[in-house]
Amino acid sequence: MTRLPREFFARPVLDVTRELLGAHLTHGGVTVRITETEAYAGDRDPGSHAFRGKTPRTAPMFGPAGVTYVYFTYGMHWMLCLVTGQPGSAEAVLVRAGEVVDGHEVAAERRSGVRERDWCRGPARLATTLALDGSHTARDFCRPPLGEVPPIALSLTAGDPVEDSRVQTGPRVGVSGPGGDGTAYPWRFWIDTEPTVSAYRPGVIRRRTS
Repeated sequence: MTRLPREFFARPVLDVTRELLGAHLTHGGVTVRITETEAYAGDRDPGSHAFRGKTPRTAPMFGPAGVTYVYFTYGMHWMLCLVTGQPGSAEAVLVRAGEVVDGHEVAAERRSGVRERDWCRGPARLATTLALDGSHTARDFCRPPLGEVPPIALSLTAGDPVEDSRVQTGPRVGVSGPGGDGTAYPWRFWIDTEPTVSAYRPGVIRRRTS
């Protein structure tokens, strides 16, 4: 199968987020069909890591489309984002969930004791199943290699198209946003009835205590 070209990712983040549903993501001997995604839109998005500007951690988000942003969260989990849009826009898609379609034996070894439905049911589980960590951030996943950005053995290829009637949208998981409930940013996309889609939980507004 042919890799999705850089031009596919160098578009508005919401378009890419929707169209990645059904695509195949391969790394570490495992291939997953993407069933859930979330969009993050840089300095126009309070839920984005890049909302307050560029930092050493978020620098990959400001690069060209077709580069990874892999970050550590809650002191224990890695998450995979795919940079989209134009350089400097800091737009990216968080790959939230997927179904393993190849490399089942490798995935089963990495996820020992976990039922298959849950291997990639959530972004941290997906990164674990695909053997992704911080060494894989700021890496070019398109071809040919882009300038000084080192390539990565990660590929995205088109799968079977997902009909609009099967696509659901709603607030992002764990992101409150304006109004406190996240509904101002219905930027989570998922395939309806897919058992691998992660459970929704609303964001929590943290208030300072005196």
